Amino acid sequence: MYDEIADLPVRVDGVALDRVERETPAFTRATTVVSLFGAGETGRGEDVTYETAHHDALQEHEAETPEGEAFDLAGEYALAEFSARLDDVDLWPDDDPEREAFRNYRRWGFEAAALDLALRQAGETLADRLDRTLDPVRFVVSSRLPESDTSRVETLLARYPDAELKLDPTTEWPEETFAYLADTDAVRVLDLKGHYEGTDVDQSPDPDLYERVFETFPDATVEDPAVTDATREVVADHADRLAWDAPIHSLDDVLGVPFDVRWLNVKPSRFGTLESLFETLEWTFERDVALYGGGQFELSVGRGQIQELAGLFYPAGPNDVAPGAYNDVELPDDPPKSPISPPEDHAGFGL
Repeated sequence: MYDEIADLPVRVDGVALDRVERETPAFTRATTVVSLFGAGETGRGEDVTYETAHHDALQEHEAETPEGEAFDLAGEYALAEFSARLDDVDLWPDDDPEREAFRNYRRWGFEAAALDLALRQAGETLADRLDRTLDPVRFVVSSRLPESDTSRVETLLARYPDAELKLDPTTEWPEETFAYLADTDAVRVLDLKGHYEGTDVDQSPDPDLYERVFETFPDATVEDPAVTDATREVVADHADRLAWDAPIHSLDDVLGVPFDVRWLNVKPSRFGTLESLFETLEWTFERDVALYGGGQFELSVGRGQIQELAGLFYPAGPNDVAPGAYNDVELPDDPPKSPISPPEDHAGFGL
């Protein structure tokens, strides 16, 4: 599939960077919209790096350079040549990323913007280029239930009874929380967060928690357990239900997981480049791996781009790509319903 887009011509005249910020139920989220302009068109992507200070530094860098010249990217390329050019450009000119994964997040913002620009200049969509159908996208609604508070889920299900859920169980969940959620019959994915370190969402490996999750939600997909001496047996007993997310940044990472891959949460920004993303997708298609999309609290164009990839490649999965309204501090009275239908006037890359 990458070969189908690699030779797309793209002309870049300059770069613009726009900082976006919004309150979410958990934290204040900031991202940067990367705009590449050329030949009368503008392509956009989103840098979803999680530390606000990195976005502030990017804005300061742009302010110190002539308009449109924050990065030396002007030229005429094939899309693969533009990607190769990015290999030689320091996308972190004024600071270093707090986590190495952030390098991929920013790189993805530029790669997505280049794909969007190339498609717009060609008058095509990604579906056109790949000769694929863009289908309506099923989505689930993600939540952490801080302090085991189920009130947000209760409000959601009162306003949208058919909503499906992706939740992050913790050792603090009491029996009442498990019982309530099991009774809703809405839980489709549970994320054990076993591969995060030094973040606000870390969850230490706990065989008792894992066993309770598997037993309480027998039909749900269970994501990212930490496989340790203490948890290996319980995890191995449910290997057909396991999905992988946080450790996956390339096909090599997929090949390195401790069990045969049955499910994969595809977060495009984790891969950094279009080539790495498409290489991994090709591998999963050949092996009938079940896929679903994942988000990174995108605030702008990045959300529509992960929704489009879901519509092209895994529309029926329990996609964690819900419309941005679900990340508002207050849930809307009439929240958007699944599935997401592609717009009729679709152009470029992103719904």
